Amino acid sequence: MKKKLLWIVLGLIVIIQFIRPTKNNNPEVSANHIYSMYATSNEVKTILDKACNDCHSNVTKYPWYNNIQPIAWFVSHHVNEGKEHLNFSEFGNYNAKRQSKKLDEVIDEVKEGGMPLSSYTLIHTNAKLSQEEKTTLTQWAQSIMDSIKTKNPNMTSDEKELH
Repeated sequence: MKKKLLWIVLGLIVIIQFIRPTKNNNPEVSANHIYSMYATSNEVKTILDKACNDCHSNVTKYPWYNNIQPIAWFVSHHVNEGKEHLNFSEFGNYNAKRQSKKLDEVIDEVKEGGMPLSSYTLIHTNAKLSQEEKTTLTQWAQSIMDSIKTKNPNMTSDEKELH
């Protein structure tokens, strides 16, 4: 009985290896990408690439273990959830108020240490941000917020004051 159960479990493990989630891999930088809309230095792009874009853009660099189920399902769910909150590749599809709010959230999360997630940096140790990188990233986000406010003078004071 135990041997039969073991073979069933092993068979299921093999079968699930063929059920793969769709990969998040569209490397095109469209007109809606934040890089296309706002000035982004190479330094900021490097920070975003190492710490943010895997979950917050349409391009994910998948690690080797993403080829093992059910790990790939977990990673796919995590990426999709991250993109629901903020997608730099689709940033231009957000209205000005939402863009400003999302950037304000970036600033808060980075300053408070909520992003990148500790579960991500546990494996992707290079994604841990130094204080200097946090400052660079938050200043960039703040400058874009200021630009949005300047371009949208008709935003109400509540919409402008998101802090």
